[in-house]
Amino acid sequence: MPSKAERPKVPRFETEAAEARWWYAHKQMVEENLSQAMRDGTAQRGTAQRLTREARESKNITIRMPIADIERARKLSAKKGLGYQTFMKMLLHEALEKEEKRRAG
Repeated sequence: MPSKAERPKVPRFETEAAEARWWYAHKQMVEENLSQAMRDGTAQRGTAQRLTREARESKNITIRMPIADIERARKLSAKKGLGYQTFMKMLLHEALEKEEKRRAG
């Protein structure tokens, strides 16, 4: 794994789209570093392993949604530099977290 000095510095981004472009442009380096850290056992506890586990544990579903909502999601996700399905999963995850906290509190 490259030393901290050898790794590229992640800049501050003007927009989420610019950030998405930077990570996309550096995805091979990030993937290699993450894979090596996971092999070495030096990945931050939980983060990489949790994301990998969640990706493997995901399940495809089909839901019917109003076309207008899908179009809204497409427009909003494009501004963030994300795919609309990724954006919708993110929104659903955030809503579930919020609901759990509301019910617990």
